[in-house]
Amino acid sequence: MLRSLVGSEMCIRDRYQRRVRGRRSACCVRQRAPAMPPVLFEDIFEITEDPTKDKKFDRVSRLVCRSENYEMEMTLDMNTDIYPLHLQDRFTMVLVSSVSLDEVLEDDGYDQSGRPTLLDKYEYAMYGKLFNNAQDDSGNLALFASFGGLLMKLKGDPSSLDKLKLDTRIYLLMRKVK
Repeated sequence: MLRSLVGSEMCIRDRYQRRVRGRRSACCVRQRAPAMPPVLFEDIFEITEDPTKDKKFDRVSRLVCRSENYEMEMTLDMNTDIYPLHLQDRFTMVLVSSVSLDEVLEDDGYDQSGRPTLLDKYEYAMYGKLFNNAQDDSGNLALFASFGGLLMKLKGDPSSLDKLKLDTRIYLLMRKVK
Protein backbone atom coordinates (compact mmCIF):
# COMPACT_ATOMS: atom_id res chain seq x y z
CA MET A 1 0.00 0.00 0.00
CA LEU A 2 1.47 3.37 -1.08
CA ARG A 3 0.84 6.71 0.51
CA SER A 4 1.79 10.07 -1.04
CA LEU A 5 3.62 12.59 1.10
CA VAL A 6 4.28 16.26 0.40
CA GLY A 7 7.50 16.63 -1.61
CA SER A 8 8.13 12.94 -2.28
CA GLU A 9 6.52 9.56 -2.50
CA MET A 10 7.46 6.60 -0.33
CA CYS A 11 5.73 3.53 0.95
CA ILE A 12 4.51 3.13 4.52
CA ARG A 13 6.89 0.20 5.08
CA ASP A 14 9.85 2.49 4.34
CA ARG A 15 8.71 5.06 6.90
CA TYR A 16 8.46 2.29 9.49
CA GLN A 17 11.94 0.96 8.65
CA ARG A 18 13.49 4.41 9.01
CA ARG A 19 11.94 4.86 12.43
CA VAL A 20 12.76 1.37 13.68
CA ARG A 21 16.15 0.68 12.09
CA GLY A 22 17.31 4.18 11.17
CA ARG A 23 17.81 3.29 7.50
CA ARG A 24 15.92 3.50 4.25
CA SER A 25 14.76 0.80 1.87
CA ALA A 26 15.84 1.77 -1.65
CA CYS A 27 13.19 -0.38 -3.30
CA CYS A 28 10.35 1.63 -1.81
CA VAL A 29 11.38 5.21 -2.62
CA ARG A 30 10.35 6.72 -5.92
CA GLN A 31 12.52 9.49 -7.32
CA ARG A 32 10.70 12.53 -8.68
CA ALA A 33 11.93 14.41 -11.70
CA PRO A 34 13.11 17.97 -11.00
CA ALA A 35 10.24 20.42 -11.29
CA MET A 36 10.50 23.52 -13.43
CA PRO A 37 9.94 26.81 -11.63
CA PRO A 38 6.56 28.35 -12.29
CA VAL A 39 6.54 30.57 -15.35
CA LEU A 40 4.63 33.73 -14.52
CA PHE A 41 4.64 35.10 -18.08
CA GLU A 42 6.23 34.11 -21.39
CA ASP A 43 5.96 35.53 -24.90
CA ILE A 44 7.93 36.46 -28.01
CA PHE A 45 8.46 40.19 -28.52
CA GLU A 46 9.54 42.27 -31.50
CA ILE A 47 11.23 45.66 -31.09
CA THR A 48 9.01 48.25 -32.79
CA GLU A 49 10.98 51.48 -32.19
CA ASP A 50 14.68 52.15 -32.76
CA PRO A 51 16.43 51.79 -29.35
CA THR A 52 19.26 54.14 -30.40
CA LYS A 53 16.84 57.03 -31.01
CA ASP A 54 16.70 59.56 -28.13
CA LYS A 55 19.23 57.56 -26.13
CA LYS A 56 19.93 59.30 -22.80
CA PHE A 57 22.66 56.99 -21.46
CA ASP A 58 25.64 55.34 -23.17
CA ARG A 59 25.00 51.76 -22.08
CA VAL A 60 21.24 51.72 -21.47
CA SER A 61 18.51 51.78 -24.11
CA ARG A 62 14.75 51.84 -23.80
CA LEU A 63 13.14 49.07 -25.86
CA VAL A 64 9.57 49.50 -27.08
CA CYS A 65 8.18 46.10 -28.05
CA ARG A 66 5.02 44.27 -29.06
CA SER A 67 4.34 40.62 -28.28
CA GLU A 68 3.17 38.04 -30.77
CA ASN A 69 0.93 35.73 -28.74
CA TYR A 70 -0.79 37.95 -26.15
CA GLU A 71 -0.63 41.30 -28.00
CA MET A 72 1.17 42.88 -25.04
CA GLU A 73 3.08 46.14 -25.16
CA MET A 74 6.37 46.32 -23.27
CA THR A 75 8.74 49.17 -22.56
CA LEU A 76 12.00 47.91 -21.08
CA ASP A 77 15.22 49.62 -20.02
CA MET A 78 18.19 47.31 -20.48
CA ASN A 79 21.94 47.32 -20.81
CA THR A 80 22.44 47.16 -24.59
CA ASP A 81 26.20 47.40 -24.13
CA ILE A 82 26.15 43.86 -22.69
CA TYR A 83 23.27 42.51 -24.79
CA PRO A 84 22.76 44.55 -28.00
CA LEU A 85 19.31 44.55 -29.58
CA HIS A 86 18.17 46.48 -32.64
CA LEU A 87 14.98 47.54 -34.41
CA GLN A 88 12.86 44.52 -35.51
CA ASP A 89 14.90 42.03 -33.45
CA ARG A 90 12.75 39.29 -31.93
CA PHE A 91 13.35 37.75 -28.52
CA THR A 92 11.68 35.45 -26.02
CA MET A 93 11.01 37.07 -22.66
CA VAL A 94 10.12 35.01 -19.59
CA LEU A 95 9.22 36.17 -16.09
CA VAL A 96 9.79 33.57 -13.35
CA SER A 97 9.90 33.66 -9.57
CA SER A 98 12.90 31.34 -9.34
CA VAL A 99 15.72 30.17 -11.61
CA SER A 100 16.25 26.96 -9.66
CA LEU A 101 15.39 23.74 -11.50
CA ASP A 102 14.67 21.79 -8.33
CA GLU A 103 11.93 22.32 -5.79
CA VAL A 104 14.11 24.13 -3.28
CA LEU A 105 12.83 27.63 -2.66
CA GLU A 106 15.48 30.28 -3.15
CA ASP A 107 16.55 32.69 -0.50
CA ASP A 108 17.74 36.19 -1.31
CA GLY A 109 21.19 35.05 -2.46
CA TYR A 110 22.50 33.73 -5.74
CA ASP A 111 23.43 30.04 -5.76
CA GLN A 112 27.08 29.78 -6.82
CA SER A 113 27.28 25.98 -6.57
CA GLY A 114 27.49 25.52 -10.34
CA ARG A 115 24.33 23.41 -10.52
CA PRO A 116 22.25 23.82 -13.70
CA THR A 117 19.66 26.58 -13.52
CA LEU A 118 17.15 28.20 -15.81
CA LEU A 119 19.78 30.88 -16.49
CA ASP A 120 21.68 28.34 -18.62
CA LYS A 121 18.88 28.40 -21.20
CA TYR A 122 18.82 32.20 -21.66
CA GLU A 123 21.28 34.88 -22.77
CA TYR A 124 20.31 37.87 -20.59
CA ALA A 125 18.79 38.06 -17.11
CA MET A 126 17.69 40.71 -14.62
CA TYR A 127 16.35 40.38 -11.07
CA GLY A 128 13.84 42.84 -9.73
CA LYS A 129 10.51 43.57 -8.12
CA LEU A 130 6.98 44.35 -9.32
CA PHE A 131 6.19 47.65 -7.63
CA ASN A 132 3.07 49.14 -9.26
CA ASN A 133 0.10 48.46 -11.50
CA ALA A 134 -2.52 50.58 -13.23
CA GLN A 135 -5.64 49.89 -15.27
CA ASP A 136 -6.67 52.19 -18.13
CA ASP A 137 -10.16 53.03 -19.42
CA SER A 138 -10.10 50.24 -22.02
CA GLY A 139 -9.53 47.60 -19.32
CA ASN A 140 -5.86 46.93 -20.05
CA LEU A 141 -3.58 46.34 -17.09
CA ALA A 142 -0.08 47.83 -16.89
CA LEU A 143 2.48 46.29 -14.53
CA PHE A 144 5.65 48.12 -13.54
CA ALA A 145 8.87 46.45 -12.38
CA SER A 146 12.25 47.77 -11.35
CA PHE A 147 15.46 45.84 -11.97
CA GLY A 148 17.96 47.86 -9.96
CA GLY A 149 16.76 51.10 -11.54
CA LEU A 150 16.11 49.68 -15.02
CA LEU A 151 12.36 49.85 -15.46
CA MET A 152 9.82 47.68 -17.27
CA LYS A 153 6.21 48.42 -18.16
CA LEU A 154 4.17 45.46 -19.39
CA LYS A 155 0.69 46.36 -20.63
CA GLY A 156 -2.13 44.18 -21.94
CA ASP A 157 -5.05 41.93 -21.11
CA PRO A 158 -5.34 41.36 -17.33
CA SER A 159 -6.06 37.63 -17.80
CA SER A 160 -2.57 37.18 -19.32
CA LEU A 161 -0.97 38.88 -16.32
CA ASP A 162 -2.97 37.23 -13.54
CA LYS A 163 0.03 35.28 -12.15
CA LEU A 164 2.01 38.47 -11.54
CA LYS A 165 1.34 40.01 -8.12
CA LEU A 166 2.57 43.28 -6.62
CA ASP A 167 5.70 43.22 -4.42
CA THR A 168 6.81 39.94 -5.99
CA ARG A 169 10.51 39.36 -6.72
CA ILE A 170 10.96 38.20 -10.31
CA TYR A 171 13.61 37.21 -12.81
CA LEU A 172 13.36 38.53 -16.36
CA LEU A 173 15.06 36.12 -18.79
CA MET A 174 15.67 36.82 -22.49
CA ARG A 175 17.09 35.10 -25.53
CA LYS A 176 17.04 36.11 -29.17
CA VAL A 177 14.75 34.24 -31.57
CA LYS A 178 16.53 33.14 -34.73
